[in-house]
Order: sequence, then structure tokens, then C-alpha cells
Amino acid sequence: MSKNIFFPLTLILLAYGFYKSADFQAISAGIAIFLFGMLSLEQGFKSFSGGILDRVLKFSTDKLYKSLLFGVVSTSIMQSSSLVSILTISFLGAGLITLAQGIGVIFGANLGTTTGAWLVAGYGLKVNIGAYAMPMLVFGTLFVFQKNSSLKGVGYILTGLGFLFLGIHYMKEGFEAFKSTIDLSAYAVGGFKGLFLFTLIGIVATVVMQSSHATLVLIITALSAGQISYENALALAIGANVGTTITAILGAMSSNIEGKRLAAAHLIFNLVTGLIAIVFIGQIVALVDWSATQLSIAHDNYTLKLAIFHTIFNTIGILVMIPFINTLVHFLEKTLQMKPSDDEIGHDNVAYLNEAALEFPQSAMGAIIRETKHLYENAFEIIAHGLNLKRGKIVSSLELEEVIKFTHSKKYIDIEDFYEKRIKDIYSDIITFSTKAQANMSPKSIENLYRLKLASRDIVEAVKNTKHLQKNIVKFSAHPNQYIKKEYALIKLSIAELLRNINIIATTDEEDVIILLLSKIRVNTQKYDIISNGKLDELIRNKHITNQMATSLMNDSVYVYNIRNKLCNMAEILFIEANSDLKHLQEELHITQEEVESLLEQKE
Repeated sequence: MSKNIFFPLTLILLAYGFYKSADFQAISAGIAIFLFGMLSLEQGFKSFSGGILDRVLKFSTDKLYKSLLFGVVSTSIMQSSSLVSILTISFLGAGLITLAQGIGVIFGANLGTTTGAWLVAGYGLKVNIGAYAMPMLVFGTLFVFQKNSSLKGVGYILTGLGFLFLGIHYMKEGFEAFKSTIDLSAYAVGGFKGLFLFTLIGIVATVVMQSSHATLVLIITALSAGQISYENALALAIGANVGTTITAILGAMSSNIEGKRLAAAHLIFNLVTGLIAIVFIGQIVALVDWSATQLSIAHDNYTLKLAIFHTIFNTIGILVMIPFINTLVHFLEKTLQMKPSDDEIGHDNVAYLNEAALEFPQSAMGAIIRETKHLYENAFEIIAHGLNLKRGKIVSSLELEEVIKFTHSKKYIDIEDFYEKRIKDIYSDIITFSTKAQANMSPKSIENLYRLKLASRDIVEAVKNTKHLQKNIVKFSAHPNQYIKKEYALIKLSIAELLRNINIIATTDEEDVIILLLSKIRVNTQKYDIISNGKLDELIRNKHITNQMATSLMNDSVYVYNIRNKLCNMAEILFIEANSDLKHLQEELHITQEEVESLLEQKE
């Protein structure tokens, strides 16, 4: 109800303001043009997100200082902490960066926003900035209408900057003209009462405009026109800093639990920073005055002093919070957790697919890769337990002959039930998400995406083949005929070996081991084929098994072959094709079964 009332109420208040004052129209138009410029600027930088921006983020956050630096630099260039926050949330949600790395980027982004205040206070108010806007808008519009995506991106950036400059110009002119109508400085409030009041106003203004940068520009232009006092401007800047967290929170609502944790970290950081600024306002103002003197800034140049203040209290917040990042991560991971399922088996949900990851092609691709691996983890469990094998024993160093002696439980699991609750929905979501993601991807990425969908399908098919295989595994694993019992024990051993090798592939960083094990899986798929190796003919010829047993064994050998083949295909896509260096290495290696065995023995 409140949301339904808020919008028409805003329209009514704006209409009343327009009716009462033409100068109010100029200020409001300036804000609107500035916000539209920010949207255009974000659209322009998103055009390059499939390459430079997200690659830099992925490889520039392995250390805390790099995360902070990325946040500062990217926000300074793009003049949008909102875009940096959304980018970080999407990468965190896709599992491409850790929570600690994401927090570092957010801390840096907060400091990066201060560059906007410096630019506007030091340059934007001293020249006719509107004159620079016109050529940017003209050339930018020409670029926007080009078919090339890069040129179109440049066009959006130019028009965005043009609208930003034009918006600042109109706000500046509006406040200058407003003096003759109403002197807002007459409503200044001093002391702590004014500090808290204007901090609250700053929060509300930023929540409404969804941009702390826009709020800061509004504060600076009003301050330059003498419409607000210096003390109240400082309070408004503190409020703008706290209010900007709403953007990250809204962006995290469509993300997974990691994105929500990052938004919470952003909120905690800005609240702590704001509280420090309020409590130590006197000391910080004194430090601002000293800094202004050192930088040869005039005592009454309040706009530049506001920029200094904004930089100092954000820097203090970072210095205070850096030692507690690991503690903050631990607190958020403990406090914000996914709700466990109440039923016996438990429905599993997607872990990495979320709307935030769709914002950028690389984060979307990363999310799909991680989710496909998540799907395989569930399939691993179902296949192992479906054959009554213990997963822990499979991934251990225990001899495989010993592994198949340990049973998972007294009765075999219902694979169909597990499939419905742990596989089906995730697979469906991967396909749906992939369809949405490819809209912003290059042809090469779409081709890779198609391969990932095939990998997901292979996982599903392997589980279904296990379901068909399970019936005779149950029947013949305890059969009095030792020959048929031995063959089904070999089937279990074959699949246990397959799962163990894929687990090693998934957990090792040694590229040659990955290539060799995949080659071994391929070779052994033929080796364990009871039809092609002549073992089935031998059993029939020597009358060790009945015709019915032979038929069952022949059918089940097909299921085993399919399981091995499907999971090997999946592993090649997930662990080789997703890595161009590994793919190149695989193409160079053409090795036989004997070479595979020999090389693996050397590795061991």
C-alpha cells in the first residue's frame, strides 16, 4: 500500500513545486537529466562488460589491496558505485569471487565515489559545464545509432557524460536563481539536532534518487549557491553515504545468499562509517581545515572542503573496518544462511543461478558452470548411493575392491525420488537461465553455452541410466550364482572407479593429471564393455550363466557404457573446454591405453 501511495504523492508534490516556482523546475530537471545521464553511462560501460570490465574484476581481487584498488579505480572511472556494486554482486553470486574479495571491492567503491565530489567542486562549478555537454550529446547520439556494439557503448558513455554535465549545469543555475525567491539557508539547523536531521534528509534523498553521486552533486551545487550551510552540507553527505546502500540491497534481492551477505556488509560498513563521522564530527572538521590549509584551499571554499570531508571520513571507515573483514565474513556466513529443507531427502535448489548474475555475460557463464558442477555433485551422490556405495569411501584412497564391500545402507535408495528432488528442478533452471543469458552473449560464448547444456543433459542421462541399472544390481549382487555376482561386482567397481577419477579431476590443479585421467576413462569405457571384450560370449559358451542372466547382463552393460560415456563427456566440457589452455593441451596429447597407464603410474 505504501508503495502505491508513494509514487502518486511524489507526482503531486513535484506538480505543486513546478506550479509555485520555475526555478524549482530547473533544479528538478537538472536532477532528472543527471540521473538519466548516470543510466546512460552505466549502459555504456555494460556494453564492455563481456570483456575488459569483468575480466579485470575476476583477476584483480586475489588480494585485499587489489580488491580495494579495483573498487576505487572502477568507481572513479565510471562514476557509479551502483554499477560496481551490481557487478560485484553478480560475480559473487556466480561464485567467481569470494565474499571477502567482494567486501574489499565495495569498500574501495565507497572511496571511489569521492572523486565525483572533487570533480564537481573543483571543476564543474567554475566553468560553463553546459557548453561541454552539447558536443558530447551530439557525437554520443551519432555513436548510439551505430550497429557495432563497441561504438554503441562509446555513444552511451558520451551521452551519459553529456547529460551529467547538463544536469549539473541546470542544478547550478536553478539554485542561483532560487535565491531571489526563497533563501533555503534560513532553514539551517545547528548543533547535533541539525546533524541528525540533515543526515536523515541525506538518507531519504539518496533512497529516492537511488544515487549517492546525484545527492552529492545536489548538495555541492546548493552549497555553492549558499542555499545550505556548510555544517548541514556535511550532515547531508553523511546521509548520502548511508543511503547509497539501498542500491546494493535492491540488487542483492535477486541474488543468492552470497549476494545478500555482500549487501549486508555494505550496509554495516556505511552505518559504521556514518556513525564514526557523526561521533567525531568536530575532530574530522578540524582535520578538513588543516588539510585545506596544506592544499592551499581558501578558508571559505566550502565545496572543496566538503569533498575533503567526504574523502576523509570514507578513508577512516576503510581503515577501521579492514582489520575486521574476516570477522565480518564469519559473522555474515553464520547469521545469513540458507534455510534447510524439512523433508527426509530434501529438495535442492540452484546455488549460483540468480537474476543478478544475468547482468554481465561472464558472470552468467560462470554461474552456469558452477551450477552444472553443483548438478554433478548431486548426481554423484545419487549414482553412488543408487548402487549402495558409500561416497566417502569412493573419494578415499581405499582400494576399489574394498570400496565396493562397504554398503551405504541396508536398503537401496529410491533413485526416482532423489531425481525429482535433487536433479530435475536444477536441470530445468539451468536450461531456462541459459536461454536468458545468451541474449547478451557473443556467438562464441553461445557455442560454449550450448556445450554446457549438453553437459547438464549428460549428467541427467547418467542418473537415469543408473536408475535402470539399479534393479539388476539389487537382484544379482547377492545371487547364489558366483559368476553373475562377480560380473555385477565388476560393474559397481567400474562405476566407483569412474566417480573416483572424476572427483580427482574436479579437485586437482595439475593439468596433466586431468588430461591423463580423462584419457583413462575413455580407454576403460571400452575395456569394461563386456560385449566388445568377449567376456559375455565366454560366460554363455561355458554355460556359467543362464540366457536370462545373459540378457540382463547385456542390457546392463549398455547402461554402464552410457553412464561412463555421458560422465566423461560432461567432465571434458566442465574441466577442459571451459579452460582454453587445457583444451589446447588435450589436442596436443594423443595417447594410447599403455601410455595412459604408464604415465599415471609415474604420477603416483
